[in-house]
Amino acid sequence: MCDQHRRQFMGSLAKGGLLLTPLAAALSGCRDDGKWPEGMKSIIWDRDTCVRCNMAISDRRFAAELRGGPKDTVFKFDDVGCLVFWLEEKRDRFPWMDDPSTRMWVADYNSKSRDEMTWHDPRQVRYITRTSPMGYNYGAAGGMSDGESVTYEEMRQQTLAKGR
Repeated sequence: MCDQHRRQFMGSLAKGGLLLTPLAAALSGCRDDGKWPEGMKSIIWDRDTCVRCNMAISDRRFAAELRGGPKDTVFKFDDVGCLVFWLEEKRDRFPWMDDPSTRMWVADYNSKSRDEMTWHDPRQVRYITRTSPMGYNYGAAGGMSDGESVTYEEMRQQTLAKGR
């Protein structure tokens, strides 16, 4: 009788472990480690995709994110140029994008690593010319002067003129 109870007990433990393993795996992938700005949803590098071009967000130097609206909707981008075009193309569908409470972030091109990212409001930072994932060729760079970089509006106009 003792062996039967032991088998049942061991079987119950095994079933419980199998049921909890996927839950534990899912929860461990949700950690933010506090490295994201307040309000920004974490980017899962090489897995999250750009909402506009569907490319995986891999090159951290050009990543961007937009968050806002009544449902606090999040859109992620692999290139600031994709963000610029998304804002133009989807303005009618998502009128809240022009609301001042809509939050946007763009990665600083000079961030040291994925674990030490610096994020800026794309409308407040300056841009330098760098080869980017989608060929819009701008990277955000904090602390740049007028002669070395362009404003958001200049970058936006040049990106839209380039097309795609």
